[in-house]
Amino acid sequence: MTDSVVVTGLGVAAPNGLGARDYWNAALAGKSGIGPLTRFDASGYPAKLAGEIAGFTAEEHLPSRLLPQTDRVTRLSLVAADWALADAGVVPAQLPEYGMGVITASSAGGFEFSQGELKSLWSRGGQYVSAYQSFAWFYAVNTGQISIRNGMKGPSGVVVSDQAGGLDAVAHARRQIRKGTALVVAGAVDALLCSWGWVGLHTGGRLSTVDEPTHAYLPFDDRACGHVPGEGGALLILESADSARDRGAAVYGEIAGYAATFDGPEPGLRRAVELALADADLAPADVDVVFADAAGEPELDSVEAYALTTVFGAYGVPVTAPKTMTGRLYAGAASLDLATAFLALKDGLIPPTVHVEPADRHGLDLVVSQPRAARLRTALILARGHGGFNSAMVVRS
Repeated sequence: MTDSVVVTGLGVAAPNGLGARDYWNAALAGKSGIGPLTRFDASGYPAKLAGEIAGFTAEEHLPSRLLPQTDRVTRLSLVAADWALADAGVVPAQLPEYGMGVITASSAGGFEFSQGELKSLWSRGGQYVSAYQSFAWFYAVNTGQISIRNGMKGPSGVVVSDQAGGLDAVAHARRQIRKGTALVVAGAVDALLCSWGWVGLHTGGRLSTVDEPTHAYLPFDDRACGHVPGEGGALLILESADSARDRGAAVYGEIAGYAATFDGPEPGLRRAVELALADADLAPADVDVVFADAAGEPELDSVEAYALTTVFGAYGVPVTAPKTMTGRLYAGAASLDLATAFLALKDGLIPPTVHVEPADRHGLDLVVSQPRAARLRTALILARGHGGFNSAMVVRS
């Protein structure tokens, strides 16, 4: 078996598209999923915009027995996993159950489910709290439910590193495949757009309070004033290159390099980029596009721009932030960027960063307004989690 780990399937649930193809078409069209919150009354909160997933009806995709025991985030995750497996041409029942694993990331678990059960506890009493609360809230619930639904009993786990989690989960899956597991479902979907989650998000102090959707989330722009939260993400099917070849699977590309660092006295994002390139045995000149973390907060944007210009030179590589169309999806953000990178490599198109007027001081070749056609073989994806997590992943066609 080779050390090469490839991606054979994508399952996407995003505010601007359900399914990889619908999402990709929306991203290329510059279609935004950011707008006023509708899932609850946010009029009394400073931030009132979000990237919500519209048109998702769990009953159309999942058996009724699962609905009482699952939060919205788990329902989205189960369906994204189904889509990814179908895209990869995988029928789990036909594969050895101990040869398949599930590794996801989460930033909050099932917040909305917990909010409902706490409301029952306070208003009606403990006897009205669902027994499913014992696991429906948990960070690892998506991993557990996906593995149960698909009979996957191989190495599994969950990663909690905020918005870096989507890359960290895929990296952990890559390690398991190199150890001999044939297939791993990996990535993240997050959904915490309920009033309890909304209060928690405000405590970070990084939410945009602008009410106009086209002006609220503007990374690398002099008008940057925070980010817009969103829900969704992506799950990917990872396999060894040998396994994918043996079953004749179509391949999106390879997970070529990865690194994670933690901020100390100096920000560690640049170091993560350098280590990921070294892991992939590539030079900066080999990278064709960067999918930026794009915090939308002036200081953090400056840190990221400095890391990129230090490694690649000013205007040295095209940079994009398609999450300006979805909001930041927390654990789901980086895995959606990863899926987007594979779609970009496949079609030779860099999706745009919408609504942004790049500040010259950052020295970035930011792709704005329209997709950019390019010969793409290698992409770098960056992600940062609150508190100092930095992750970088290199993928190639």
